[in-house]
Amino acid sequence: MAENEHPAQNASPEQNAGLAQNAGLVKEPVDARRLGTAAIASPVSSAAAHDTSGVAPRATENRSTTPASDVFQRYIGANWAERPTAVPAPRAAAASAAGRRERVAAQYPQRTLLIPAGSAKVRSNDTDYPYRAHSAFAYLTGWGSDSVAGSVLVLHPNTAGSSHTATLYFRPAAGRDSSEFYANPDIGEFWTGPRPTLDTVAADLGLEVRAISELSELLDAPDASCLVVRDADVLITARVDSRRAADPTQSATPDALLQQDADLARELSELRLVKDDYEVSQLRLAVAATARGFDDVIADRTAIIAHPRGERLVEGTFYRRARADGNAVGYDTIAASGAHACILHWVRNDGPVLAGDLMLLDAGIELDSYYTADITRTLPVSGVFSAVQRRVYEAVLEAADAAFQIVRPGIRFRELHQTAMAIIAERTAEWGLLPVSAAESLKPENQFHRRYMVHGTSHHLGLDVHDCAQARRELYLDGVLEAGMVFTIEPGLYFQPDDLTVPEEYRGIGVRIEDNILVTATGAENLSIGIPRTADDVERWLR
Repeated sequence: MAENEHPAQNASPEQNAGLAQNAGLVKEPVDARRLGTAAIASPVSSAAAHDTSGVAPRATENRSTTPASDVFQRYIGANWAERPTAVPAPRAAAASAAGRRERVAAQYPQRTLLIPAGSAKVRSNDTDYPYRAHSAFAYLTGWGSDSVAGSVLVLHPNTAGSSHTATLYFRPAAGRDSSEFYANPDIGEFWTGPRPTLDTVAADLGLEVRAISELSELLDAPDASCLVVRDADVLITARVDSRRAADPTQSATPDALLQQDADLARELSELRLVKDDYEVSQLRLAVAATARGFDDVIADRTAIIAHPRGERLVEGTFYRRARADGNAVGYDTIAASGAHACILHWVRNDGPVLAGDLMLLDAGIELDSYYTADITRTLPVSGVFSAVQRRVYEAVLEAADAAFQIVRPGIRFRELHQTAMAIIAERTAEWGLLPVSAAESLKPENQFHRRYMVHGTSHHLGLDVHDCAQARRELYLDGVLEAGMVFTIEPGLYFQPDDLTVPEEYRGIGVRIEDNILVTATGAENLSIGIPRTADDVERWLR
């Protein structure tokens, strides 16, 4: 996915602090039913008078038809078979997640750290977007697509020193003696399926686990040492702010506390710059699944071309594979045909896919672990590149290959972009598109070639498609490559259909080639090399 030219890692500490402040000081009314963690003590409706969850069901009294009598409660609560209680072995991510918790805790001796999973987000009225836990929470717990909304990871400092105890708070399944399981459409198992028990989650994740109801005592106790991932859960953040303000030992200013929270978010982002073996294995699987999704699109090409909104069929075909082989897509699929390929983040995907045009497909499958691929291929819809399409395509491929050739530990991340841009400048100058030579255009004060590629060449990849985005500039854009880093290389050329600086034959052509790159001890590995990428191989792929 095309990297923004000015991503968050380029922001100053003051800007990051301001962003954190804005995230934490939201004053809009919030429906507590939608934020289960902070609604622990909220009242319940009469339809859920016996509900032990503490969260009012979404079916409000003015339209609920759920029986509320004691007779019905006793009837529906009886005659259920016992469920299996087998305790699972720790999942593959558990050991890695434990090591990550130790690393972040070591940076914050005697500080309490709260990392919420976040709550479900409303799409419209009483329907939600598909739930996805906050990436920092997933990184430190190993809990991915099966995580329970509203959960919170707390790292408690031990009194003996700087080590911490990790405790996961989540809402376990309620008993059949409560009305939650049938009357609460937010969390009841009749509506959303059964939730795991405390024991199963503890064994699965290798963590101490407690019921979410026990978190309230911690959140209500004044504690100036507490830090929180602010953007994960608005109400948890508000309660942390309140408990810090109530601590008589508090000496830090509100701005200083906000900066400390921002520092925690930055630290969690920077820890993810170098992937461990488990993460690399997940990214390999995500790339392999994405390759199958690209194959599916090509297999459906006849139907795609025949449909007036063929881009939607491309999106749907790829999404089918994403749901079959993973959790979902890692980001909104870009299925951009014809001139739409010149729109970097085209996700409306409502246009036709016409013979003679190029189709730019930028897509990635996110696994249940949340690790995602991010791959782009540009395909000639008719199966063969025209002469000018091939000329543009091979220039982009040359830029991508040049950037890949320099990847090794010890170089700076920014060198990838500089290397790719040297090729882009040379080719656009050679074609007579620039008002100056390539050398002149490459000077910082000129950059004429950037008219045709305004985005960056690379971004880190992992749990987020634009991973590690809160890392400091000196560790990201100016950072030195290390073995275990994974990022994209994705140069492009985009000639807008109304751009008078280019000959008419170029107008409306957009090309991007994007691969996922692993830095090794001696160089680099292209994880997506198996997906055809040369012009000749792409044409063979489409036959």
